[in-house]
Amino acid sequence: MATDILDRHPCFSQSCPTANGRIHLPVAPRCNIFCRFCSRGLSTDVKRPGNAQRILSPEEALDVMDMALTLCPEIQVAGVAGPGDPLAGPEALDTLILIKERYPQIIACLATNGLALAHSMDRILAAGVKTLTVTINALEPKVLELLNLGVLENGKFLGGLEGAKRLIAAQEAGVRLAKEEGLIIKINTVLAPGINDGHIEKIAQAAEKWGAHVLNIIPLIPANDLAYLSEPTPEELAAVTTAAEKYLSIKRNCRRCRADACGIPGGIDHASAIYGDLKPQETFSHG
Repeated sequence: MATDILDRHPCFSQSCPTANGRIHLPVAPRCNIFCRFCSRGLSTDVKRPGNAQRILSPEEALDVMDMALTLCPEIQVAGVAGPGDPLAGPEALDTLILIKERYPQIIACLATNGLALAHSMDRILAAGVKTLTVTINALEPKVLELLNLGVLENGKFLGGLEGAKRLIAAQEAGVRLAKEEGLIIKINTVLAPGINDGHIEKIAQAAEKWGAHVLNIIPLIPANDLAYLSEPTPEELAAVTTAAEKYLSIKRNCRRCRADACGIPGGIDHASAIYGDLKPQETFSHG
């Protein structure tokens, strides 16, 4: 079954171009970590992860799924990738439960930072999630502290090294548990030159031991606290990819899609047809 799912999921498959589509449903209004490069929000034209035109309720997302399959019957995957973290609130899993009931053939997918992954596993499995993406940007707290201001857990903010240690421990526990439960796991790692470029091979090595299947190295889009950095060059990306692929299969055709993308990656994005001229809502929140 794993091979079939990998072949059908365009965000996991190595095929380029792929004939299969996916929809990202923007049903996650909150986030529980504070990335220094984060530029999430609600917009109509910002072409980067973490952005969507609006936040949907689970019921609205089911209606959107109906429209999406009419516009793009090639859709094989319904995923939640933002604009916040899918496990920072109940909405994402509530949505996937509804989709599972109506479209049992659709692959359910989550993209998370992993902070709440282990604690959410029972609901993840109940929602029929088969594929999981976990963003891991460092395994050393001193490095992660440069990329993340802190985490918010059980209403308490943990900053600096304390927050970094908590996030790293939660990510390892969550990935290991997901592997035990039979999920197919992709690791996303944001390549920030001068910060974590010397650590990505270590991430790949550890993630392979924990049970991950695929690694996706995403070039940093400089923003916010890390706006002073430059986007990685092709040579820098190639160097860390060569080092990491000794341990994990590398996803090489990521499009850095929005949280409301719909269609075949690299093809027509049907999001504008689905959302029409709806005005953006207020931005997502931490909490």
